[in-house]
Amino acid sequence: MRPSGRAPDELREIILEPGYSRYAEGSCMVRFGNTHVLCTASLDERVPPWLRDQGRGWITAEYGMLPRSTHSRSDREAARGKQSGRTQEIQRLIGRSLRAVTRLDVMGERQIRVDCDVIQADGGTRTAAITGGYVALHQCFQWMLEKGYIDQIPLWTEVAAVSCGIYEGVPVLDLDYDEDSAAEADANFVMAGNGGLCEVQATAEADPFSEEQFLRLLRLAQIGTRELFRHQKKAIGG
Repeated sequence: MRPSGRAPDELREIILEPGYSRYAEGSCMVRFGNTHVLCTASLDERVPPWLRDQGRGWITAEYGMLPRSTHSRSDREAARGKQSGRTQEIQRLIGRSLRAVTRLDVMGERQIRVDCDVIQADGGTRTAAITGGYVALHQCFQWMLEKGYIDQIPLWTEVAAVSCGIYEGVPVLDLDYDEDSAAEADANFVMAGNGGLCEVQATAEADPFSEEQFLRLLRLAQIGTRELFRHQKKAIGG
């Protein structure tokens, strides 16, 4: 029995609230159960120096956790003077995931910065950030289309992410903190709307898991992301 009482293939309650931020070109408050992440997308008319004069754009992401987003207060990374390795790894993952479904050559020489700030953490913050980040990015592109910056939305499909793991010997979908902290194996799947895999992160916390178990986790991720794509389409209005 899962601590939450959910079925093995059941997501937490998913809420995607687009347009949450008044000032950002695109935004989404994403809730995976008790994990809440605010995602904003901001247009920058300049690309990084190494991309200048190439006629293509760029998408980058930043990720952070508020000091009291977890059970105990943590210092702001700005106060410590540097980002942790975990933070850098997650924000690079978010950026790669969003770029994987974007036609950068259609953007022009512009950059979009997607900021993902964890308000409350209960497992799966990176997967929530990717899922909500896509909605914020789409909203930003919609804004650019309406303002005449672009003549089409340069997203060729959706992208969403979900965690899976083996908890008490059972493969389960969308781990919360209680499950994640005790899982025998956990994985994060980033999937595109056409069914393709963008990235997989999988780790055995105890004994190695089998190919059969991994394939079961993949099947659960497919079930979960199909539901997330439906939420995303509803959030962006189509």
